Amino acid sequence: MIIEPRIKGFLCTTAHPTGCAQDVREQIAHVKENGRIKDGPSRVLVIGASGGYGLASRISAAFGCGASTIGVFFERPAVKKRTASPGWYKSAAFTEEAALAGLYARNINGDAYSESLKQRAIELINKELGCIDMVVYSLAAPQRELADGTVCRSVLKPIDEPFSGVTIDINSAEIRPVSLEPATHEEIRDTVKVMGGEDWELWIKALMEAGVLAEGCITTNYTYLGSEVTWPIYYHGTIGKAKEDLDRAALALNEKMASVEGTARVAVMKGLLTGASSAIPGMSLYLSLLFKAMKAAGNHEGCIEQTTSLFASQLFGERRLEQDDAGRIRMDEWELSDEIQSYVRENWAKVSQSNLNELTDFAGYQKAFLQLHGFGFSQVDYAAEVEQAVEMPLVD
Repeated sequence: MIIEPRIKGFLCTTAHPTGCAQDVREQIAHVKENGRIKDGPSRVLVIGASGGYGLASRISAAFGCGASTIGVFFERPAVKKRTASPGWYKSAAFTEEAALAGLYARNINGDAYSESLKQRAIELINKELGCIDMVVYSLAAPQRELADGTVCRSVLKPIDEPFSGVTIDINSAEIRPVSLEPATHEEIRDTVKVMGGEDWELWIKALMEAGVLAEGCITTNYTYLGSEVTWPIYYHGTIGKAKEDLDRAALALNEKMASVEGTARVAVMKGLLTGASSAIPGMSLYLSLLFKAMKAAGNHEGCIEQTTSLFASQLFGERRLEQDDAGRIRMDEWELSDEIQSYVRENWAKVSQSNLNELTDFAGYQKAFLQLHGFGFSQVDYAAEVEQAVEMPLVD
């Protein structure tokens, strides 16, 4: 079938297998161009491995360190004429490329919050790897079912005060007003349950109790602080409360992992368009301005550039840790530089329909959105027929 992007709001309901594979190959090429990462991990578990920083971490570990990887994700295969999710296609492409390179790669598809999936991962590690020396937690999900069957759902809302701003329609480039009422206490609590550090702790607890964490194991989780212009809806909103909980979890994990001389790190990454960030009100404007400024400055990076640099200079290799007062690794220094943020602040309230393409890189934002789903790659013939059903080996 010929597959075209079908966009509804901030969602694209189709994905292109060839384009998704191209995305993976380009990320692998970047890692290879940067050379081998010294003293990197050899056995890595990535929870949330099918897109964004999770997939990039898996690629950095495998092709930069030669690591064996286990990827955990919850993705949808193709059904009849419905395409698979982009994460399915990208994970399948990664697995194929890893096999061609002689690298161990196993995939577990299911609910990472569940105890049963944690045990499946532990059984696989015991059987095939023995232990692991790195755990990357990069899970972004809209809801979580707790052990008692309660379902918690995350929301993107401000706290205490209403939010008023604008969003940009990904299809029409139309600037539209958006307003949100403050979250309730229950919504804040549930968002922290879904996106906070509790499940990260549960994963490490299960792995430690099973005896599959190697001595000196490192675990990482990703966060984003962003600019003051985004704080009302992001860091001072419900998602910010969840991110604060990651800091709490990291401190708790460092105490728990001391018995295996392990370390837990939260890494603050730069603002990028991911499946999660595309849903946040106001981020389309901020990221369009940010892309404009950072590309002009020559320091714009994607997920793979960030994770490869994190591995090579912060976690392994040179190990020149750049931490803030909260102990978080900072990878967002270029984004938050005076030069970049001055441009964002000066133009934040100036952007209009008539100057959108002049003041922002919304075209770059649109392209990044399409490429999340396998579209917008010049090397791919989108007029050609492709098979939407792509097989991927999964651990039962």
